[in-house]
Amino acid sequence: MVSLALTLVMIAFVVRLLQVQAVDASEYAAKADRNRYVGRVLAAERGGITDRNGVDLAISTDANDITADPTMFTREQLKVDDGPEQAAALLAPILGADQETLTKRLSTKNTRYVLLARRQTPQVWNQISDLKSALVQRAREEKGTVNVLAGVFQEPSSKRVYPNGDLAAGILGWVNSEGKGGGGIEQQLNNRLAGKDGKIRYAQSGGRLVPTAGSTETPAVAGSDVELTIDRDIQWAAQNAITEQVKKSKADRGYVIVQDTRTGEILAMANSPGFDPNDLTKANPDALGNAALQDAYEPGSTAKVMSMAAVLEENVATPGTHVTVPNRLHRGDRLFKDDIDHPTWYLTLNGVLAKSSNIGTILATGELGRNQQESNKILYNYLRKFGIGDPTGLGFPGETKGILAAPGDWSTSQQYTIPFGQGVSINAMQAASVYSTIANGGVRVEPTLVRGTKGPDGRFTPSPKPGKTRVVSEKTAKTLARMLESVVDDEEGTGTKARIPGYRVAGKTGTANRVDPATGRYRGYTSSFAGFAPADKPRITVYCAIQNATKGNYFGGQICGPIYKEVMEFALKTLQVPPTGAKPANLPVAFTP
Repeated sequence: MVSLALTLVMIAFVVRLLQVQAVDASEYAAKADRNRYVGRVLAAERGGITDRNGVDLAISTDANDITADPTMFTREQLKVDDGPEQAAALLAPILGADQETLTKRLSTKNTRYVLLARRQTPQVWNQISDLKSALVQRAREEKGTVNVLAGVFQEPSSKRVYPNGDLAAGILGWVNSEGKGGGGIEQQLNNRLAGKDGKIRYAQSGGRLVPTAGSTETPAVAGSDVELTIDRDIQWAAQNAITEQVKKSKADRGYVIVQDTRTGEILAMANSPGFDPNDLTKANPDALGNAALQDAYEPGSTAKVMSMAAVLEENVATPGTHVTVPNRLHRGDRLFKDDIDHPTWYLTLNGVLAKSSNIGTILATGELGRNQQESNKILYNYLRKFGIGDPTGLGFPGETKGILAAPGDWSTSQQYTIPFGQGVSINAMQAASVYSTIANGGVRVEPTLVRGTKGPDGRFTPSPKPGKTRVVSEKTAKTLARMLESVVDDEEGTGTKARIPGYRVAGKTGTANRVDPATGRYRGYTSSFAGFAPADKPRITVYCAIQNATKGNYFGGQICGPIYKEVMEFALKTLQVPPTGAKPANLPVAFTP
């Protein structure tokens, strides 16, 4: 009976052996491979972002993804019932994660890989590693204790860091938890910056690599570096100036743009309030993004330069043309006025711009055509040539093209308000581009923010050359530049606070009724100043706007003029632009009737 029993047992073993090694061999081998081999992604190193001088604005540093093998937290492995719970309690304070969520991940069935936390600093992994070592030592010394963190591992990764904190955050954007660009250049050029992830498949035992078992690997391809057109120092000056004034005026927000008038390159684009992309948990959601490109608002009197360009280009008037400006002007269904009550002004066309007269601008643009409808069409065409109502060409995420209705759709009041910058909406970059066009001899150059990219092979690829459009003649542009000098230099002008000793400055103030985004009704003001220098040999355009200043003065010349001066002075010195030494034109502002 014993022999018979042993024979039956041996027969069962032989049958099972034949099944495993012969009949179902391939199936069992496949199951073994699935349990033995582990695959993971090799994250590509994200390309860096620098300013025009190679100064780092966004870099990637070493980090670790914290992972785990759930099969190593089961009762069979740890000999305890609450392995996942114990491990989660230890890891939660280190990872800053929810303990319940970690417990669920460590209890996942039918997988040997779960991700616990992305892009943790080396210090975090060191804490976990030290804790694991302490548990191992304790398990050796005390019977009944186990290392509940044996199944926790790390994978090399990278973390996005912005060395300058909130500097140029509106331009740069940020990288989300998935490692993808979540805004700004990080989002716009994500495919170039991100590179191409690789893959690796290797054998493991107890969470450790088995080097003799073989592995397959597809290497990651690093992303390209991006070089921007901005200058870090000029960006700092612009951001500091606008931040201080927004706080002082208790305004909703403000922006400053600095542009190279010849190339269209953006040297600075600053927003206030901003945010620190290193820690979005502390950021105000309303401050995320780039308001200088995403806000659409009525520009006010800074837009009068386009109306004057149309008047000069169409040979309707010259800077010395006499314009009699009454205190009130009845047009359509409204009674129009200037920003202050005044006796009848006897101004030249130059004086209309210098004193920023709404009534004078209405009278001048009304002469563009044989009737008001024809005048509207002519003005509309010039606005479009200046880029109003069209994207700037930057292709920036969330950028607005503004609002400019076709002339046939202009209301009765819009026919007379659009010439002085109300009833039409733009973004700050469009406003700056208008003045750069005048400074560049009447040729509009599409603004650019990216100079080029450098691939993993080290080869630099410059960005395509920006498009150019002739808007007005060089003669008209030069005449306008001389007229804009009167705004700053003449005592009758509204922009005297923008004067820069030693330099000829061309500029224009703006104070517009502001549409409240929350209610859709007018509330508060948009204060602005735009201009370029040196006026007779332009190199730099600076545009500033502040939304809804609630403390102190709200006139553009008073609160944006000083910002223009501060930023322009800094930019001229940084780029080593010397004064021309030529004397200003001193065009007449008024005439004697």
